[in-house]
Amino acid sequence: MLVQDIMDQSYPILYEDELATKARAVLRSQGLRVIPIVNDHKRLVGMISRGDAMTITSSISPIRARGIMSTPKFVATVDMDAFHAGREMIRLDEWYVPVVKSSQDYTYLGVLGLENFIAAFLKKSNVKLSKSLSEIMSTNLVTCSPEDEVDNVWRLMQERSFTGLPVVKKGKVVGMLAHKDLLESGAVFPSFEAKKGRFRAPSKISSIMKTFVISLRPTATIREAAELMLEKNIGRVPIVDEKERIIGVVDREDVVKALL
Repeated sequence: MLVQDIMDQSYPILYEDELATKARAVLRSQGLRVIPIVNDHKRLVGMISRGDAMTITSSISPIRARGIMSTPKFVATVDMDAFHAGREMIRLDEWYVPVVKSSQDYTYLGVLGLENFIAAFLKKSNVKLSKSLSEIMSTNLVTCSPEDEVDNVWRLMQERSFTGLPVVKKGKVVGMLAHKDLLESGAVFPSFEAKKGRFRAPSKISSIMKTFVISLRPTATIREAAELMLEKNIGRVPIVDEKERIIGVVDREDVVKALL
């Protein structure tokens, strides 16, 4: 299986001279986690993630896309072995990587995401899909509380390179927080985006978290988690015991790592 067999060839792009605020708007409106940045010749020059977009401190910022884009840690080519690409993505903790024509020709052709691997595996009869989530879930949990201040949680997510966290109260999951929620709410930058925001009380996680949480039991299978992630377009699923207490988390990376 090659990268070109499973990649998304219709993934949106932006040009490096377009406003960074447009990148933020596209990420918000289309629910994207990253967006590739190209030059006038459609050559890949960088990527903007939700985290990058949250560095923009004004809705009228003149900064261009190239001013906030990051250099991809890994760039796949269309003729690359997909399993090799997937293993590199896992090693580098990258859920999305851009795809170019070749290592010499950086003409942009699409994006390879972990969900592309998940969708491909679900089409096949893979015995690994029958494994229980208890075998792959992460139990070294980092969570936040509904009463935590958004700024503090955002700093934690930056420091630990997290894109989402379970929100827990008295051992039970009461919500989920993702970069998407922070980006849509604007809660991480009102304190310095406008004068009127400088004196507001700090926002609480409870004001922006998603309260509709779908959880699974540790006895559920990888297939169940994979199907749920694709159907609901979610990155992670909390794992709870019979008393609904959180005991683990399974994310897309855990699923792909188990299937590769």
